[in-house]
Amino acid sequence: MTTAQLLDQLNTSALWVPAAGTAALGLTAGAVGSFAVLRRQSLQGDAVAHAALPGVAAAFLLGGRAPLALVAGGAAAGWLAMLIVAQITKRSRVPFDSALAGVLAVFFGLGLVLFTYIQRNVRGAALTPLERYLFGQAALVGVPDLWLIGGFGLGALALLALFWKQFKVVSFDPAFATGLGVPVRTVELLLTTLTVIAVVIGLKAVGVVLMTALLIAPCVAARQWSDNLGRVVVLAGLFGALAGAGGTVASHLLSYQFPKAGSVPTGPTIVLCATALVVVSLMFGTGRGWVWTFVRPDAPASGAV
Repeated sequence: MTTAQLLDQLNTSALWVPAAGTAALGLTAGAVGSFAVLRRQSLQGDAVAHAALPGVAAAFLLGGRAPLALVAGGAAAGWLAMLIVAQITKRSRVPFDSALAGVLAVFFGLGLVLFTYIQRNVRGAALTPLERYLFGQAALVGVPDLWLIGGFGLGALALLALFWKQFKVVSFDPAFATGLGVPVRTVELLLTTLTVIAVVIGLKAVGVVLMTALLIAPCVAARQWSDNLGRVVVLAGLFGALAGAGGTVASHLLSYQFPKAGSVPTGPTIVLCATALVVVSLMFGTGRGWVWTFVRPDAPASGAV
């Protein structure tokens, strides 16, 4: 591929609109997902993603066709699933991970049943293929999706900044937060809501199966560079944005370079980019990277969390 051909391939809205959308998604998911990792609830995003499917299907059956309506339905179902998990954990001896797995399976099964019913019995279902929300199709992210991802992502980041102190103390020591008078359950519910938002706005781009990677991988990579929570959250957001945009561009260029192989799927390419960032950070991160630890075994910690 010549330089002129490369520039011609890059200079198109068919690339940069999806790239902007996935970058905004990665930024939001990376920042919000840092608190899921910190609270040792990494699989919460996976549960929300699977639980959102019946909400998307229900919104479609009720006449919703716009991205906002489908996302709202998915958010409602995901949020309801997390409330059910919280109640099961609170009112029984079922551990959190078992309750999470059970609710995930039930909601995901219901979602698949509704998806099958829609495909076979609802007229016009082919015009809004709901399987995009199952497997993801970032290449088809349009301007309305971009506004949706950007708007909700900006709102989630604003709430993250506004309640930073509360999120930080509750994530590290809920008992201490209670002693300070912080409404722990309310703060935890708000954190769950932010996770739901970060997940459902990304379903169309990367799908149910891969959405968890954008929540977890950026934070894992960022953790290798710093022990300070603020820096980790910022780095996780930047790594998520880089993985989103880089994966979209790489998928576009590979599809053009190897047309006989067919279209290279964007969602998996984004996840591979996020994985590459994790591997590089594990090797060269100045906080916990293997090379840095080998070269300077007595190096001081990079800062308090």
